[in-house]
Amino acid sequence: MEKVTVVIPNYNGIKYIKGCLEALYAQREGTCKFRVLVVDNGSTDGSVELAKELFPHTEWILLPENTGFCHAVNVGIQAADTPYVILLNNDTKVYDGFVEGLYHAIEKSPDIFSVSARMLMWDKPELVDDAGDRYCVLGWAYARGRGKPAKDYEKPAEIFSACGGAAIYRRAVLQELGLFDEAHFAYLEDLDIGYRARIYGYRNLYEPSAQVLHFGSASTGSRYNLRKTELSSANNIYVIGKNMPFLQWLLNLPFFCVGFTVKLLFFCKKGMGAVYLKGLGRGLRRCLGRYGRSRRVKFRLKHLKNYLAIQIQLYANTVRIIMKS
Repeated sequence: MEKVTVVIPNYNGIKYIKGCLEALYAQREGTCKFRVLVVDNGSTDGSVELAKELFPHTEWILLPENTGFCHAVNVGIQAADTPYVILLNNDTKVYDGFVEGLYHAIEKSPDIFSVSARMLMWDKPELVDDAGDRYCVLGWAYARGRGKPAKDYEKPAEIFSACGGAAIYRRAVLQELGLFDEAHFAYLEDLDIGYRARIYGYRNLYEPSAQVLHFGSASTGSRYNLRKTELSSANNIYVIGKNMPFLQWLLNLPFFCVGFTVKLLFFCKKGMGAVYLKGLGRGLRRCLGRYGRSRRVKFRLKHLKNYLAIQIQLYANTVRIIMKS
């Protein structure tokens, strides 16, 4: 009986889907049994036809148009009937033992919500692409270990949130939290749900034995572009607005002002300052609108110790940025 469903969102991924599925199905005998479910976001590049021909045993859900990462994975999660769900980007190639490593890590304790894999750079696999995500008091989310030697990240660790590009989630908790917030469309949705899980007292971990090569920004075409910049900046504001109680938001406001000003200057240098500001405005309007208000995580006194632990993490991760650790 399968314990894990691997959900792969696909959008025009003809360059990657063959390698992704090939590596996944090459997992050694004895690994925990798993289903593979690809949710296609209205691809028009022939990736669906190619993958169906090469991997006829793969399950598919075909959406008529690109509804975004969040909706696609939510569809996959709802279609899964296993205790755990692995989300895997189509621009990846997993190493042997990937599924088994994530499965055994999350099985260690019922308070573990997610486990993030060791993601390595596609063209420089000796370097880390992502070893779990961090969030700091400046309002910045960033990948732990990016660009650093993979050999320095060989120990399991507690992280702020898992990177949704290659991570396992406890399906029952996903349903408890309300799945991924589709207002994000894409970017920071994994930070948001990991944040919510921490508020509820769950933990997010990093597991180095589960390794995967990651190309990165395959759907958008580059690390920095207009679409990604607007979406990310809007979602950055939205994460704060929906997850932080007012007093915590007020406490962190001076740091946010510094953080967002630095980011604005950064994107101005890239000629995208106006787009960044547009995204911030979009995120603020979403927070203040009816939908955003309905999605706010209600403050509960029983979660106070979790909010305090989160605040300490925000400070600690800011120090780690300064110390470049």
